[in-house]
Parts: sequence; C-alpha cells; structure tokens
Amino acid sequence: MQAFSQLYQTLDQTTSVNAKVAAMVSYFQLACARDAAWAVYFLSGRRLKRLVPVGILRDCLRQTSELPEWLIDETYTNVGDLAETIALLVAEPGKADDELSLADWVENHLLSLRGLPAEQQQVLIRQWWERLNYEQCYIINKLMTGALRVGVSELLLARAVAHTADLPRALIVHRLMGEWTPDQAFWHRLVDEDDGEAVNSRPYPFYLASPLQSQPIDLGPVEHWIAEWKWDGIRAQLIRRGGESYLWSRGEELIGARFPEIVDATRQLPDGTVLDGEILPWNSQGIMPFAQLQRRIGRKNVGKKLLTEVPCLFLAYDLMEHEGEDIRQQPLGSRRRSLEEIINVLGQDRLRLSTDLRTTSWEQLAAERQTSRERKVEGLMLKHRDSSYATGRKRGFWWKWKVEPYTVDAVMIYAQAGHGRRASLFTDYTFGVWQDDVLVPIAKAYSGLDNSEINELDRWIRRNTIERFGPVRSVASEQVFELAFEGINRSSRHKSGIAVRFPRITRWRKDKAARDADSLETIMRLIDDPA
Repeated sequence: MQAFSQLYQTLDQTTSVNAKVAAMVSYFQLACARDAAWAVYFLSGRRLKRLVPVGILRDCLRQTSELPEWLIDETYTNVGDLAETIALLVAEPGKADDELSLADWVENHLLSLRGLPAEQQQVLIRQWWERLNYEQCYIINKLMTGALRVGVSELLLARAVAHTADLPRALIVHRLMGEWTPDQAFWHRLVDEDDGEAVNSRPYPFYLASPLQSQPIDLGPVEHWIAEWKWDGIRAQLIRRGGESYLWSRGEELIGARFPEIVDATRQLPDGTVLDGEILPWNSQGIMPFAQLQRRIGRKNVGKKLLTEVPCLFLAYDLMEHEGEDIRQQPLGSRRRSLEEIINVLGQDRLRLSTDLRTTSWEQLAAERQTSRERKVEGLMLKHRDSSYATGRKRGFWWKWKVEPYTVDAVMIYAQAGHGRRASLFTDYTFGVWQDDVLVPIAKAYSGLDNSEINELDRWIRRNTIERFGPVRSVASEQVFELAFEGINRSSRHKSGIAVRFPRITRWRKDKAARDADSLETIMRLIDDPA
C-alpha cells in the first residue's frame, strides 16, 4: 500500500504528463502482478462499488474523533472531501507505513466489508484507522468511498503500461476495453506479447472528433469530406462475434439489456462485424427528445411499456471490423462502402445508416447546417474520406461543426463550495430567470469563469449571503451571467418546467442589472421556435 500511496501522491501533485507516465512506469516495474492489476483497475477510473454506506463512515468518524457533529460538518464543508476529512481528524502523524500490499488490502480487507452487519463494519474500519498513517488512511478511505480520482486518462495509463511491457499503446488500449477482473492473470494478459488474441465481446477504443473552431473552407476541397448530421444520442459499438451480439456504450458499459430491439436487429449481421454509431430514441414521427432516451439509460432492464413509449434504433456511421478482420486502417471511404452494403442487405428498421450529405460547396453545407435545430440535431460531423479509424481525439481528420449554443442571461441565486482543491471556494452556482416577479431556477453551472473571476465572486458571495441551507448559500439577486447550453426541453420534474443540457457560464454580465435578465417565457419560446 505504501508504494501505491506514493504513486497517488505523485500523480495528484504534478501536471506534467511525462512525470505522470514516469511515475506509473516506475510503479509497474516494481509491483507484483496482483498489485499492478489493482492499480490499473483504480487508475482507469473503475471503483469498488458499495462497500460501506457513507453514514457508517460518518458514525465511525464521530466515535473515533470524539468531536461534536457540527464541528465534523464544518470541517467537511471546508475540506470538501470525506476521505480527506476523515484522515485529517483520525490519523496520527508519525506512524510507520503499513506493510500490506494494495492487493492484500483490497482482497483480504476492503472486499470483506460487503455483507457484514453495520456493527462489524464499524469495528473493522476503526481498527484500520488506528493503525494507518495519514497518507494510507486517506487512500483506504478513497477506496471505500469509491472516490479515488486522479488526473490520469486511460490513454495516459495505456502509454505507461505500453512502455513497461514494450508493446504498442493501441494494443494496450484495446486490452483495457470491456470487462475484466483485476488479478494476476489479467496483468499477465495485459503485458504479454501480442499473440493475435481475440475476445468476442471486446470493443475497440473510440475515435473522438475535435470541435471545429475555424471555417471549414480551411479544410480544403469539400469533396474530400463526408458530412453527416451530429445527432444527440448515446455513442455505442455494436459487435457481432461468435454468434453473439454485444452493445457497448462509450463509457465501456454493456447496455444490450436496455436496448433489446437493437440487439435483436443485429442477429442477422455476419459474424466478425463491429459497427460504430449512435443510439437514438426514434418513433414514427422521427427523433425524440434526449430526455426520453434518459428514461431508457437509467434502467437495467426495460419493460414492454417503456419499449413502446420510447423505441430506439442504432444509426451506424462506421465499420471497424469486417468478416473478422480489423479494418480500422483502411480509408473511411472504403469502410463506408462496406458498411452501406451490410446495412442495405439487412433492411432492418432498427439498424440504419447515417446520411452522407453530399454537397458541391462549403457554402451549401453551411446552409444545411443552419437547419440543424429544426432537424433536432446539434450540427454536422466532418470526416476526411481518407482517414483511418484512430484512437482517442486525434486532430485533423474528424471534426464536429456544431451550431451555436442557446444563450440566456440569468441571475445567480444560490452558491455552494466546490470539492477537492476548490473546497474552500464557492464555485458551484444555481441560476434563475424571471417568472413574473420571482426568480425560478433553471440551471446549475460551475465552469466558464477564470481563477480571478472565481476569487472575486467568492468574496462577493461571502459578503452578500442571505440564508444558509447546509452547504448551500442563498445570495442577493444581483449578479447576472450569460449561460450557454446545447439543448432545452420541457420537464415536469423541474419547478421551472424546463431542463437544459450542458449548461456553462460564458460571460459575467457586469453591465446588466438583475431586472434585465431573461424571463422563463423567453426560454419557453426557444423550445417552440428553436431556430
């Protein structure tokens, strides 16, 4: 555990990519296979699910620290992280490092918490806290709460493992995809030489488009590009191998049970086929709001009623594997022709092909883009016809040319402290617009301000707090901000009657008074007239 704790501290304290890779390589070179496997598990963003309720941890903290609950709450509010709060209040400085390895801690201690009565869980947890120093207590708490986050992307992790094993990074990325168990056998499979192994259910790493900031005319002749509508759905891969079908989300989750009509449509796909595309809610009138798709996302299994109310389809726009062969290095134009043949032969209503908007000029394509909102899409995707299917966000070949976001001027009405390094600052804000003479909340946002603006606003919030509701502060209705968001729909779950997608702050409107902010009626008109 000492080695993993030191690795975590190094990763958390540096922003240097090379330093992070070097730290991980050093760890993997010295760690045993079991420890290395668990380290990969946690660094890739996976976590131990539901080991112990947070309430039990708080009870243990109150009993161990013997501090009043109000003081614990105030400490937590200022620290912003439960694992760190616990370590600060219960761990004694100067204790020797615990000698158990990461794998021993996870397999023989942490996982043993599952299924135990609350009283036994509390006894074990308090015993652990008493024997650990601050750094290790902090890590153990992070693992128990499932909140071990560190600034390492999967590509960066794959780079470190690839360097350790002297293998191509793309191979490591592929091996990390899908479901696997963090044990000694997994680590050996991860770093062994490439023997051409194939796991039927395993997806490929996704290729991600970059936002287009300039005019597309800078990309060269329009005929060199495939243009498709940018739909607002769930990015996914459809896999047909070994007589079985698998549907993976971009978040590496098997979601076939939530979309059985799509899985059923793939049973006629030839073996050795992998499609990249988008899951969309689609009925006889066409595309449905994303809010309807969310009803399907939140279910492990979907009943007949929901299947009828929110039917879905898979819109395919790339072919990654054909007749069992990885064809990602072939030009997109060639992959597209093979994809068209497969989809056309199937003739499945729930498995369709994305439209290639063939135009003769960028001006004509720009005019098409202006119709995006009425088509209920986010803009256009531009993909070079000669591009291979890369890994991650490789710039220059795939672009997303989105329409300008919706914008409104709203008043900040609530503020809450952030987490981690921002725990001492108010960085999470709730905004409202006018309904008659009352401000009704429409969105929460925490991104878009620079550090100087955050510090200035934090000082203002502290001086202008009206009421406190736990960690939330109600503030004077004076500060106006321009908010941008990608989509807007009616919602019976929200007091305002609307729900917005991906809200963020674009400007602090110091030039505007609160009375000049937008009204709910104005926003409702955006739904009725999106153009």
